[in-house]
Amino acid sequence: MQNKISQKYINKKFWRKKTVLITGVNGFIGGNLVKLLISLGANVIGISNDRKKDRFLKYEGLLNKIKYYKADISNYNQIKKIVSENNISICFHLAAQVDVNIAKNEPFHTFESNIRGTYNLLEVLRTSKKIKSIIVASSDKAYGEYELNKLPYEETYDLRPRFPYDVSKACADLITKSYSTSLFNLPVITTRFSNIYGPGQLNFTALIPDCMLANFGYRKFIPRGNGRNKRDFLYVEDVCDLYLCLGYYLYNDNKLSGEIFNAGTGRGFRVDEIVNDICMLDNNKDLYCSIKKSYVGKKLTGEIQHQFMSYVKLNKMFGWKPHTEIKEGLRSTYKWYNGFLKKYNYKDFL
Repeated sequence: MQNKISQKYINKKFWRKKTVLITGVNGFIGGNLVKLLISLGANVIGISNDRKKDRFLKYEGLLNKIKYYKADISNYNQIKKIVSENNISICFHLAAQVDVNIAKNEPFHTFESNIRGTYNLLEVLRTSKKIKSIIVASSDKAYGEYELNKLPYEETYDLRPRFPYDVSKACADLITKSYSTSLFNLPVITTRFSNIYGPGQLNFTALIPDCMLANFGYRKFIPRGNGRNKRDFLYVEDVCDLYLCLGYYLYNDNKLSGEIFNAGTGRGFRVDEIVNDICMLDNNKDLYCSIKKSYVGKKLTGEIQHQFMSYVKLNKMFGWKPHTEIKEGLRSTYKWYNGFLKKYNYKDFL
């Protein structure tokens, strides 16, 4: 699939031997980004706070191809030591506590990871003489709640989060903006993407992997709402392509520092649509009917009702757009889970 979205930033001459730091390397975005960077000849430094979740890297044969550190992004001294030991020129900051349910129940842990972790990393990189490009992963959740008729989100919208996860991402955004100013001149871009899905997503509380488990018969799918709320979904290969795009262009033009870029498909998918598409991968009509019955009386709480993202700014500046249609992405994701779950127990990732 990658060949149809490759641009000049997918360039072995540029990436070969570049030292690239990925925080949250055990996450599925980090793992897929490793896969792409290794294919381009980059030297990848990976940070994660949990070796137990390196199964994607092992499954894909990637773990022995990177320099791996077990470290907590909220521990300043650990991060400082890693950066001082490596001549990092590009950084993708993906480490975060991403589970909305955990954020609702354990806000302190979420704030430590997402807020302290961000300023720890940026403060350490501020003193680095080699760094030329930093991409900080934020979220569509940073915008907070907007009326459906105001969507998709645009980069000019105010941040007005209320719930813990959303607040944590908005705080990190503001910290990142501060480091990009003339006070520090750190070369940094903030990304706000919609929900990302695809091979390697091992957060089984997220909608798509949770529903995939039900479709394979591993456990019951319990919806959090009535299925009518809308979400936007980006396939992970499109996301990795975009990260390389932004990393490349910022490296070559520090005037991009401080920019914010949204990415999504520009439309919202009803949760019920996604559930139906997943069930139909196996023509599992009985499962879909049982899930549909369980929507009755459910009300989404502690979460934003509707979210989808514009990619107009990215398209105008770099010609980027998402290429993977949702049904195509779901088919590829289904095939990957089918192989992975024959080797590993999903309960190891809960």
